[in-house]
Amino acid sequence: MGRIIDLYCEGLKALIALFLVVMVVLVFGNVVLRYGFNSGITISEELSRWLFVWMIFLGAVVALRQHAHLGVDTLVRALPAWGKRACFVTSYGLMLYADSLLFLGSWKQMLITAGDRAPATNLSVGLFYLAGVVFGLSAGVVLLYDLWRVITGRASEDEMVAVAESEELLGDVTSVRK
Repeated sequence: MGRIIDLYCEGLKALIALFLVVMVVLVFGNVVLRYGFNSGITISEELSRWLFVWMIFLGAVVALRQHAHLGVDTLVRALPAWGKRACFVTSYGLMLYADSLLFLGSWKQMLITAGDRAPATNLSVGLFYLAGVVFGLSAGVVLLYDLWRVITGRASEDEMVAVAESEELLGDVTSVRK
């Protein structure tokens, strides 16, 4: 299961890179057309904004999988293994609750706005809120998988400290998990 999630995250990284390229082309192309040819790409601003939102949500899933979110772990690192496990289970339970709220809210907004059309692209506004739905589902799977590994004793003590102290340590955190 962990391998499938890792492959999924690799696909998300590729999609994020594609979105970034499209955004750069749209915005740069629009600037050149406006200043050089007194023209422009009508959908550029709206589509770039939507792609940015999608990039943020998809990037958050990848960061969650890699335990790349920064946090303070001074207390948790000082605890014995059972204390780390208790803190991990509690924090992941709270994150699953917050994730379910985000998923349900995004789902409702997606359904409410499915019939509305964006002014420039004429796309369904529901696609904008679909980013929250995709994040909610993906994050839920990652959280449940990590929680299952800790509860069944398959996670190491280092993996129960699910934050990175600094960006320099991110490589070490992902190599420990694999």
